[in-house]
Formats: sequence, structure tokens, C-alpha cells
Amino acid sequence: MIAPVGVILAGGRATRMGGGDKGLLELGGRRILDRVIERISPQVEDLALNANGDPGRFADLGLPVLADARDDYPGPLAGVLAGMDWAAERGAHHVVTVAADTPFFPADLVPQLLLAAEAQRRPVALAATPDGGGGVVRHPTFGLWPVALRDDLRAALDAGVRKVVAWTDRHGTALAAFPVDRGDPFFNVNTPDDLSRAEGMLG
Repeated sequence: MIAPVGVILAGGRATRMGGGDKGLLELGGRRILDRVIERISPQVEDLALNANGDPGRFADLGLPVLADARDDYPGPLAGVLAGMDWAAERGAHHVVTVAADTPFFPADLVPQLLLAAEAQRRPVALAATPDGGGGVVRHPTFGLWPVALRDDLRAALDAGVRKVVAWTDRHGTALAAFPVDRGDPFFNVNTPDDLSRAEGMLG
């Protein structure tokens, strides 16, 4: 399989942080987005950022900035679709998405998503962690998305679908399971308290 391209999802409005871009917050002296870019870049063929508003605030990152495919803030699926459209322009077959506010995601995220999709024979793969009760927690902003489904996703958004899993479950979803023995690798910074917790997790 040709290596997928990557898209960092930063299209949310960060209301619990008082607005602004969570990825631009400093964590251990570096912006969260810088940490995310450092983790995902070696795993993908090319990289873009999904964000709305003035793209100039991300100019120093040197990444293409993709606005949501819709302007009504329909959630992460709009960012996934924007990434699919960008990937299609480059001839890529798959997109991997990661969240801009999650600095500790696995360094082997992409190979594990690809392996899960192939082994489980599903077109879409999502990251997952144990829930402590024998089940799993899915992390729908960390996924492998086939570009071939972009028209289907566009139609779903037009029809009002907003929840990621509501769309992925229509097509069959592989799960790539990641351990939590050293902490939740998908811990994300949503509130000021989360930022404090993340500072403690750096060690």
C-alpha cells in the first residue's frame, strides 16, 4: 500500500478553553501542535492541517491549511472530508487523521492502523484503547480513511450525519488496539486542568 498522507484536525472551536487554538498552547516549553507534527510526520508521506479562520496564524508551521469542507462546524467529519479532497488531489489513496490537542499519541499509530485495516478487512480503521471492563474506547479522530469514500462522506454530511462512528459503522470499522499501561496515549487537552495534567505526563 502507498503510504497515506496525514491531516491534523484542528477545526474545533475550543470552547472549553475559552476559544482559540488548543494546538498553539505551550506544553513543556513547546506548542502542542509542534509535538503533534513531530510524532506524525515520520509516519506519513505528506502532511496538512485542518483549521478554520485565518490560516496565517499557522504560517510558521509550513503546512497546507485546509478549511472544513462545510462552514457550519459539523464536527471532525468535515475535517476528514477536507483531508480526503486534499489527498485526492495528490493521488493518495488513504488519509490518516490525528487530533491537534493530543500530544502523546503512539509513534506507531499509522502502521498499526494499516495493519488493522488489512487484517480485519475493513475500509476504515480507528484507534482504540481498553475501557477497563473488557470492552474498548474508540478514538474517532485517530483514523485511517480511504479516499474512495469521500463522495459517500460528502453525501452523509449533506444528509445531516455528524457523529464519526455513525458514518464509519456503515462501512465496517477495523480497530487498532493500543495499550494504556503507561497512561492513555490519546489523552487530549480540552481544559486548563487538562493542560496541567499533560505537563505532569511529560515526565
